[in-house]
Amino acid sequence: MSTLSTCKGCREEYKVTDAQIARILASSMFTPDNTASDEVYRERVALCSACPKLQDGVTCTACGCIIPVVAKLKERGCPLPGGGLWSPVTE
Repeated sequence: MSTLSTCKGCREEYKVTDAQIARILASSMFTPDNTASDEVYRERVALCSACPKLQDGVTCTACGCIIPVVAKLKERGCPLPGGGLWSPVTE
């Protein structure tokens, strides 16, 4: 019997797929009123890509969020202590 403990996110059956992310982003929650522009989205994802807290290119280990999803939301900011890597969009 193994005594190793792995997080759920590390097991294949819990991996988030591109199709799942696309389905979430296509939901009615992501309207132009509450989503960041494509340029802001790309900047956020690029900042997260360089962050050591990003796991498997998708999950933030600081908060557990799915970066391609939360980076699209205007009102979300990066959860890292000390101000984070990106801020909510203010208009």
